[in-house]
Amino acid sequence: MRRLLPGTRLVVASHNPGKLREIADLVQPYGLDAVSAGSLGLPEPEETETTFAGNAQLKAVAAATASGLPALSDDSGLEIEALGGRPGIHSARWAGPGRDFSLAMQRVADELETAGAWSGPGPRANFTCALSLAWPDGEAHIFEGKVFGRLVWPPRGDRGFGYDPMFLADGESLTFGEMDPADKHAISHRARAFALFVDACVDGRQP
Repeated sequence: MRRLLPGTRLVVASHNPGKLREIADLVQPYGLDAVSAGSLGLPEPEETETTFAGNAQLKAVAAATASGLPALSDDSGLEIEALGGRPGIHSARWAGPGRDFSLAMQRVADELETAGAWSGPGPRANFTCALSLAWPDGEAHIFEGKVFGRLVWPPRGDRGFGYDPMFLADGESLTFGEMDPADKHAISHRARAFALFVDACVDGRQP
């Protein structure tokens, strides 16, 4: 498997500001020069696959092919047991065209209320992240991480992004929306997938 050397220019194949910020923070210590797909004027491909891994690879391959650079893409979302795994790969779509996650979280709360799932300590859920590294010649690899916990209502905290304010990871007292970003990075689904990516594909090591 080819590896990324310090100084390599790497396209982050996402147009989500929250994801861009987290991925840029993760790659910076390894000497990689992260540039966003949006800053290169690359289009955002339609996510037509049925899995996180499939959509991550689709986006990474599209960005690598269009830019001529290696590209790293993330596809991630919230899976709720009581809702049969929804919203899953449709997590962003639940936020509507304006990506308003206050609306998405309200929809989650309403559907769980309808399902009678707010009893006890809170509905079980997990975040899943699939990262794909793709090269311009089409070679691509997938790395997947998960973090498990439960949901709380009303949402707590204004840090993070997406569904973070209503997700409480197992063993934690603060939601992802309340946590310091460094603390979230240490345990998140994205961090776990990223650790696998670093082990397999990155030559630079944190000082």
